[in-house]
Amino acid sequence: MRYFSVFLFLALAHIGIRAQDTITVMQYNLLYYGQVTGFCNNNNNGLAMKDPHLRTILDYVKPDVFTVNEMSANESIHQHMLDNNLNINFVTHYKRAASRNSAGSDIVNMLYYDSRKLSLKAQYTAQNYVRDVDVYQLYYNANDLSQGDTAFLVCVVAHLKAGNTTSDANARKVMAENTLRFLETRFETENTLFMGDFNFYSGNENAFQTMLNYSNAAVRFLDPLGQIGEWSNNSFYAGVHTQSTNTNSDCKAGGGLDDRFDFILISDEVRFGTKHLRYVQESFKAVGQDGQRFDGTVNGAPQNAQVPQNVADALYNFSDHLPVRLKLSINKTLDISETALHPFQAVASPNPFQQNAAVQLYMPKSGTLYYQLSDLSGRIILRSESMLDAGNQSFTLDLGTLSGGIYVLNLSDGNKRNEVLKLIKK
Repeated sequence: MRYFSVFLFLALAHIGIRAQDTITVMQYNLLYYGQVTGFCNNNNNGLAMKDPHLRTILDYVKPDVFTVNEMSANESIHQHMLDNNLNINFVTHYKRAASRNSAGSDIVNMLYYDSRKLSLKAQYTAQNYVRDVDVYQLYYNANDLSQGDTAFLVCVVAHLKAGNTTSDANARKVMAENTLRFLETRFETENTLFMGDFNFYSGNENAFQTMLNYSNAAVRFLDPLGQIGEWSNNSFYAGVHTQSTNTNSDCKAGGGLDDRFDFILISDEVRFGTKHLRYVQESFKAVGQDGQRFDGTVNGAPQNAQVPQNVADALYNFSDHLPVRLKLSINKTLDISETALHPFQAVASPNPFQQNAAVQLYMPKSGTLYYQLSDLSGRIILRSESMLDAGNQSFTLDLGTLSGGIYVLNLSDGNKRNEVLKLIKK
């Protein structure tokens, strides 16, 4: 019975298509990703060093929308992120926005998204003082999309001016005001997230108060945490600090976790769910922040209670910021007509097996079949792919070296069609 329960959980987790869907949004300052500076270079911040850590974090959070700051302005780096960290291990469904940089900055923002759930309708530059503030309009791939009905999501991604001088704070206020005026003209009453590295030292800073209390009430934003105060170097706010993951300075800022720089703010439409999409209560988290990190590292003592140790280590090594994430529920139904009409209808025989297991399935059209075998602990044993013609097809797995037990075979076409089989080795 225990084995069956575990398999049922895994099967449901892989199906992923529900009438009440959920979107996970993650925002992350990538710390000069792909950008070489005098203090961040290939010896202490190279992509070959960073990417394995990022893959660990992405695999843990599994974002449907991934927005970033501090990425090199070089478009090849934007594509590198897609090809080397998101569309890997037979995943092919992530897409990215177009590269923009009207401010001419060395570092820019970017958005990546799961194209099975979402499509990018449009993108804009809200303002370009100091750095671009980018606006991305996404829509949900709903089953009634052809009738013009779906849920829209506007992601506003900003990396505001850094620094703790009065001049820096004034620059942040100008950037915030420019952005809100832009939103007022186009997205006054939309499902909107205002996200990024805001570099705020206090909740009383003018730029932040402008976001919360803009003159037009329809364009005001809410902090899901409600933790507004004097954040910087204040142990009272230890549970919300996002920078720095390290205590020693090299490429990364030092000093430990004692500042709250990273945010995802929500509009009233998202807060109350008036337009098909709603914030899931208490889902906002700084990933790896368990409230025990003040002036310390994300992976130091005491052992991190929010994430596994390997994720805490990856957060420590990848960036000096913690990513922030939240979940959104959608009361629309994903368009799964192709999947519903033409499932794989896969079966394995013999099952239980001793040496080989033959998998028979139906391919509605020719294409690549991706398959992955894992044990009940999630350890991947086999991963491969095959080009198959349309119609009834089969392939054989040689599994004679496996120990007796239960295994999970995940089949995918890399798009909307997924199926899970339970295989039993005698």
